[in-house]
Amino acid sequence: MTAITEGTLLWQPDQERIQNSGIHKFTTWLKDNKGLSFPDYNALWTWSVESLEDFWESAWQYHGIQSLAPYTTVLEKLVMPGARWFTGARLNYAEHVFRHASDTSPAIVFQSEHVPLTEMSWCELKRQTASFAQNLRDMGVVPGDRVAAYLPNIPQAIIAFLACASIGAIWSSCSPDFGTPSVIDRFRQIEPKVLITVDGYRYNGKLHDRRAVISELQASLPGLEKTILVSYVYDKSDTEALLFENLIEEETELTYEHLPFDHPLWILYSSGTTGIPKAIVHPQGGIILQHLTTFAIQQGLTSKDRLFWFTTTGWMMWNYVVGSLLVGATIVQYDGSPTYPGPHVLWELAEKTEISSLGISPALIGICMKSGLHPGKQFNLTKLQNIGVTGAPLTPDGYEWLYTAVKKDIWVNCTSGGTDVCTGFVGGTPILPVRAGEIQCRLLGAKVEAFNDAGNPVLDEVGELVITLPMPTMPVYFWNDLGGSRYRESYFELFPGLWRHGDWIKIKSTGSCVIYGRSDSTINRQGVRMGTSEMYQATEGLDEVLDSLVVDLEYVGRKSFMPCFVVLKDGVSLTDELKQRIKTRIGKLASSRHIPDEIYHVQQIPRTVNGKKMEVPIRKILLGFPLENCVSPGSMSNPDSLSFFIELANTLKT
Repeated sequence: MTAITEGTLLWQPDQERIQNSGIHKFTTWLKDNKGLSFPDYNALWTWSVESLEDFWESAWQYHGIQSLAPYTTVLEKLVMPGARWFTGARLNYAEHVFRHASDTSPAIVFQSEHVPLTEMSWCELKRQTASFAQNLRDMGVVPGDRVAAYLPNIPQAIIAFLACASIGAIWSSCSPDFGTPSVIDRFRQIEPKVLITVDGYRYNGKLHDRRAVISELQASLPGLEKTILVSYVYDKSDTEALLFENLIEEETELTYEHLPFDHPLWILYSSGTTGIPKAIVHPQGGIILQHLTTFAIQQGLTSKDRLFWFTTTGWMMWNYVVGSLLVGATIVQYDGSPTYPGPHVLWELAEKTEISSLGISPALIGICMKSGLHPGKQFNLTKLQNIGVTGAPLTPDGYEWLYTAVKKDIWVNCTSGGTDVCTGFVGGTPILPVRAGEIQCRLLGAKVEAFNDAGNPVLDEVGELVITLPMPTMPVYFWNDLGGSRYRESYFELFPGLWRHGDWIKIKSTGSCVIYGRSDSTINRQGVRMGTSEMYQATEGLDEVLDSLVVDLEYVGRKSFMPCFVVLKDGVSLTDELKQRIKTRIGKLASSRHIPDEIYHVQQIPRTVNGKKMEVPIRKILLGFPLENCVSPGSMSNPDSLSFFIELANTLKT
């Protein structure tokens, strides 16, 4: 079969979809209320960044943001870091969620590996949130206090978060599949007053007991006053902790603390693969405004939609998905493995729960492709209108599979952003065509540029992804980063005053974009740079290859060495013939300069708990850096996979 090429047209919206889009509704409002007209999306995007304050003020008005006090200025200073948005405003995240409470659709639909499908109404969600919030207040929780959650992707996590938001307490969560030291590294930084934890969870058909972890966390968190336990997989645990189920029984009104726009809503964490994770603090007002804009305008999500994204509470996508409640959408949650008992699980869930917007990763798409799955034939996906993809670049073959095996008339929305801002920089809109391997556009209000080595913006060339104007969800600060030095070093050192994100991007003259992976893992061979995503498109396009990793080892005083690591299907051996086919395919689809020096067969590719390939840590290990300076095993989903690379590093020293 001929490989599909980047830029191949796969889908175009019809007029009905365009007329019903959030972009069309917003531009109609702009014309009626501001006298503004735009011939196309690119013109709208240009206005959104050239008239940044007008755009975000228009978005505020369009969404009907509720503030106890009027704002005095939209943006105090056009600087990064340090931009302050909507000064004077006082608002509350949870209030903006529950203003959309509906009797016609559920707020949450939930299923796990051991819990059958259940639904929670908006009324019940609000009642339980109010009860839990009152109990937190009775424990002495006030605005600014931290509440840490060690929970899976279950309704109790959403209830607890919304309760915290209503009070103004700062939420922070980790998934129970994190290693205990990694959880402690995160939560100890923020000194929570309350810890909400779970007794265990099921994943891949196996029970994981987490009761012993609770005492470890309690002993490691200074200032912890209360522990709340969710009995999830065991009937009742022998614990002194308060039981979650007893804290959601009261009948009480939900009240809201109205707090400044930049009051902290939650604390997210960087991956922590190479050291103590950065504790990233996001402003509640920025999240409200940005997520409303993303869901209502950019994507056109409404209260009629059901949104699912495969995620855990340890990834920003959980926080992002919760944001869909701001437009009244129904959240579909799933706790468990996306491939147990087979890769059909989420497609079956989509049919059963009538998901309209389904979010998955390129890695899972690859697994479905290799398994021969044909969801469009096997399941009734008539309600499915949109597939979201993030976490890594999606290959052109992956795009094509979605249109041939899932659904011909569907909007594929590939997005790239980061935990750092809890939103996207580049992504999609259903009014534009979808082309293989390309992200449709730069998102409204995000001044994204590709910078060359000279620090100049370029089109149709690969460069550093740089944000040149402030965004409302940029961190208020990093926790415990007195003076802000760690924050500045993370984003603003390479191009002072500009946000350098660390991704390698090409922005095309058409307005579409291609992400090539992390810029610090870019392959540079004989002066020709290439993103690792292009290498993976070549290697993983072979039926025998399930997964792969490539790193470029640049040595001082000796020739560089570029190994490629492949995970093969059961029963397949890495023969000389297969090695040659891998090299030939890389030479054809990437370039002859990027053919690896050696190919190794491994059982697993090291990945973070969020499923991302650990290119930079593995590169450091193979270059001979001490393991403790390269990676924190607790931040990994498969730390056992490191042993092969540690042994290989010893042989490469000679």
